[in-house]
Amino acid sequence: MAEERGSTRGTEYLRTADVARVLHVSTKTVSRWANDKKLPYMRTLGGHRRYPAQAIRQLAEGLIGQEWA
Repeated sequence: MAEERGSTRGTEYLRTADVARVLHVSTKTVSRWANDKKLPYMRTLGGHRRYPAQAIRQLAEGLIGQEWA
């Protein structure tokens, strides 16, 4: 898929902007959720966050199925 940027040992990771696009939120929101431990991530050697693509897709699919009040 287009949002997949890198892989480490077979696991695909997304950048912050890619996660924001998938979840339809801002990059600031993605960073805030990561800081609040609401999103799983790892750090690169340069200090950038990378998010596991499978976990983000599962979250997005779960959000699609929810009804909003």
